[in-house]
Parts: sequence; structure tokens; C-alpha cells
Amino acid sequence: MKKFLGLATLALAIAAPATALAQDTGNWLVRARALRLDSANKDSTGLGLTIDNKTFPEVDISYFLSPNFALELILTYPQKHKVYSNGTEIGSFKHLPPTLTAQYHFTGLGAFRPYVGAGVNYTNISDVHILGGAVGLKHNSYGLAAQVGADMPLGGGWLVNVDLKKVQIGTNVYLNSVDQGKFKVDPLLFSIGFGKRF
Repeated sequence: MKKFLGLATLALAIAAPATALAQDTGNWLVRARALRLDSANKDSTGLGLTIDNKTFPEVDISYFLSPNFALELILTYPQKHKVYSNGTEIGSFKHLPPTLTAQYHFTGLGAFRPYVGAGVNYTNISDVHILGGAVGLKHNSYGLAAQVGADMPLGGGWLVNVDLKKVQIGTNVYLNSVDQGKFKVDPLLFSIGFGKRF
């Protein structure tokens, strides 16, 4: 997280000299970001379950309905996580978490364009390999998502972006087909990257 905060500071320093640029035109905005996932690791099973935190790439596509309102779809490829029980590695699984948010973008602030958003997340859990198949996970998760972020224009439609999201992701855990309770990832997601509006 310290490395990501350092990158965010650098991005702000790059964008800060930019004066109040003209409003970028175009309804579409595509960003590529590096994302840090920090899991809440909330376990009600009594198995002491946790997963590893990790950094991975993601792409998001936004469509502006007006200068202030936009819809954003956040995408990545299936992410593999190691699973631990009381600190001992017991297996792994993959998750694919597309998220759709509705955003309000604040205008009139020159080269700093903050936004807030809320939406829904669907997560598909696959490739579960835990304790030789003795532990299973529910494969579908639905939850809410909230975000805050800011775009900082660099000119020509290009911009730097920082974003922070909280997402509800959880799954039921089965031991020999018996429901043991719920494991909640509920990650905090911090990302930084570049985008292009057109």
C-alpha cells in the first residue's frame, strides 16, 4: 500500500502543474490501472481462513450520460488467490469480479475532477483446489460497491486516475459438502493508472 500511495503522490505531482484545461470531449473514457486488493478476511467458519492480498491490472470503461453522470464497468481477468487456514496454505481458487457503478463527477474544479460512485458487483469463483477437494466454495457472489476517485487531465484527452473502492464479495464454505459458514473477502481496492477520453 505504501508503494501505491507513493505512486498516487507522483501522479498528483505530474498533474498539478496542469492549468484548468478545457473540458475533454467525448462520451467514452477508457482507463488502464494497477489495482491493489486488500482482503477484509472475515471468516465465520471457525477454520481461520484468509487469502493473500495482491496487485493486478484492470481495465474500466466509462460512458458519460452527461458532463456529471457516468456509468463505469470495471473488468479484469480471473485472479488466483492462495488460501490459508490459521496461517498454513491449504489451496487456492480464482475469482472474476466485474463491477458496474453509477458515478457523479464534479465539474468546475479545473485540472482536478473528483467523483463518487455506487453500484453492484458480481463475482464468479472457479478453479477451487482446497485440501484436495474436501473444501468447496459457492461459485457466485453478489454485493454492493462504493467508490471515490479523481481524474487529472494531462491534455489531449489523456488523464491520470486514482480510485478507491470498497466491494462486497463473499462465499459459503463447505467441508465434505457440509456448510461451515461464510468467508467474506469484502476487499478494499486502491488503483492508479492512465486513461483516455474520446
